[in-house]
Amino acid sequence: MAPKFGTSGLRGLVSELTPDLVGAYVRAFLAACPAGPRVLVGRDLRASSPRIAEDVMAAICSAGREAVDCGALPTPALALAAMGQGEEGPGAAAIMVTGSHIPADRNGLKFYLPSGEISKADEAAIGQALDRPGSAMGQGTRSFAPEAGAAYVARYVQAFGAAALAGLRVGVYQHSSVARETLVEILRALGAEPVPLAPSDSFVPVDTEAVDAGTRAMLADWCAGQGLDALVSTDGDADRPMLTDAAGRVVPGDILGAITARALGAEAVCTPVSSNSLVTRLPEFETVRLTRIGSPFVIAAMDEILAADPAARVVGFEANGGFLLGFAARGPAGPLAPLMTRDAMLPLVAVLAAARALGDAAGGVAGLVAALPARHTAADRLQEVAPEASAALLSRLDGSAEARAAFFAPFGREAGCDRTDGLRVSFESGEILHLRPSGNAPEFRVYAEADNRERAAAVLALGLERVAAALEAGSSLAERGAQE
Repeated sequence: MAPKFGTSGLRGLVSELTPDLVGAYVRAFLAACPAGPRVLVGRDLRASSPRIAEDVMAAICSAGREAVDCGALPTPALALAAMGQGEEGPGAAAIMVTGSHIPADRNGLKFYLPSGEISKADEAAIGQALDRPGSAMGQGTRSFAPEAGAAYVARYVQAFGAAALAGLRVGVYQHSSVARETLVEILRALGAEPVPLAPSDSFVPVDTEAVDAGTRAMLADWCAGQGLDALVSTDGDADRPMLTDAAGRVVPGDILGAITARALGAEAVCTPVSSNSLVTRLPEFETVRLTRIGSPFVIAAMDEILAADPAARVVGFEANGGFLLGFAARGPAGPLAPLMTRDAMLPLVAVLAAARALGDAAGGVAGLVAALPARHTAADRLQEVAPEASAALLSRLDGSAEARAAFFAPFGREAGCDRTDGLRVSFESGEILHLRPSGNAPEFRVYAEADNRERAAAVLALGLERVAAALEAGSSLAERGAQE
């Protein structure tokens, strides 16, 4: 799959992210967007990231700007510094070198303006600027800011306080998360006893939205063997959280989002259509906006609400758990400034703090989850699926009620079909199956929802089986057509 620029920035194979290509996108970003004279540069821990970060900084300097090397740090920490809330104020553009959760042979770039994440309009402008030759601006400068992540740690310590997690023993699955030491530092500062587990020298592609069975079993074994109250982790660049209860059961990201929103006193929630529908059943939320998948769409919905009411207590979260805070909130110990970019730390800390505040009798994290409306989701993906094959299958199902009836026959009669992003089909049973090709990786994602965890897993497994068979049948037909 050739490098692609979209909702999550630039993504592609490392072998194809050449200095020329990286430089072209950086220069297009600087030419098309109000980036300003300084650009902060961060990176994750995959082996290719230092080289690509050097290419990014070289391109920034060639455009006559100052490249600020922030080293390896979480994406939300870089965004916090870029928005002028950290040590690197009063605000700057930023570029994060990361492939997030995708395998180590791929990588990418995420772009930030001093005002926050780039919008879909910015994305289009960058794409157009790629086709225009740039003019040399002279040689810029380079500087270093290894302390850029310090304000990110302080943010949560100041808001939640030194005793927020006192008495909790929390495992930290470190793998190759760029936040693996930051997690330990924040947990310890909040009074918990962090237990670091399985740091890796090579990159481990952890997708918090689709945790495989082997990883789930490993997490459960750690919780039992280490006597943990919970276990936390993130994806590679730390904008997606992963949290388990004391039994090692992974709490889905959209559940973390709902609990966090409620703990912060949010009144309006913006979340993709793929999120658990229980958010629409919680009385605390006066407004729930369902969007396309991707933080730019969530941010656009949040911006609409804030434009109508600047004092709106609005938040956003995605099914993968990345949380966006749109108002000046308060934690148990102090203020928590807005941060409208996907963040893994806030939902981890807020949920753990809420569980501890309720006491042991409430059942910890599991008790918080059990108190929510009984609605369960499951998600996974088929990898190495050609985008054209995914598009062909979705087009066939979208364009024909008869084709959908045949494909979804094992799930019962169709009750509704939502085309906000992909194809989300509701059945008379109340169950939901959502099909969506990835926009920036050769993957086909499948989401399921039902009234209990076991049935959601069963709907997902059958959905994946049906998609895989349909893709294989489509491939065979294409091959026969080519031969004829």
